[in-house]
Amino acid sequence: MTEEPLIAEDLLLLMLDDKSGTPAGAGTLHYALGGAVLVELALRGRVETDGSGGLGGPKVLAAGEGPLGDPLLQEAYDKIAEKPRSVQSLLMAIGGGLRKTLVERLVERGFLRRESKRVLGLIPRTTLPIDDGRYESELRQRVRAVLEDGVEPDVRTAAVVALLSSSGTLPSLHPVPKWSGEVYHRGKEFEEGSWGASAVNTAVTRTATAIAVASATVVVTTVT
Repeated sequence: MTEEPLIAEDLLLLMLDDKSGTPAGAGTLHYALGGAVLVELALRGRVETDGSGGLGGPKVLAAGEGPLGDPLLQEAYDKIAEKPRSVQSLLMAIGGGLRKTLVERLVERGFLRRESKRVLGLIPRTTLPIDDGRYESELRQRVRAVLEDGVEPDVRTAAVVALLSSSGTLPSLHPVPKWSGEVYHRGKEFEEGSWGASAVNTAVTRTATAIAVASATVVVTTVT
């Protein structure tokens, strides 16, 4: 697998504990990952929104033509193409069971490795520690620069930050970014769509932002 990792892969990689592979924010993980896939499709010009509001977020419609070249994205796109649905309903339809698929992709990329152990010599346990940590380290540094230093992000990093913040997992990320009140408030700005002018200067990125904000709202509502 040589293509750039999906936003959903980046998000999960950051949410997994580096030693055990246990995810933070497990209760809302499927929503966050589903939102990441919707944002990815928006950035590729393959979904649009109808501009409606409500707690479930705007309705999402399929756009564009031709195969996507990635089976995970194609499957999500095919679900959307069946009929317009709200962001909230799509998060579950797309995100349910997505963790397992993404873990397999991260193992295939060499970012994680699978280890089988026995607890107390009896109980089998599989862990997913970081294998090659260079990519994850670079990703964490990009997130740190945005949250701690106020660097204006690209739209992919902005989406990751928004979904990380809404999932409630920012305080548990280690070693960076370092949790603080400033990081909290900066994360909340991203949840609300304040990504900086360069991140939302085209129709495609504005759609991606709208979907990320709606996804974050669903996750926050579920958490609280």
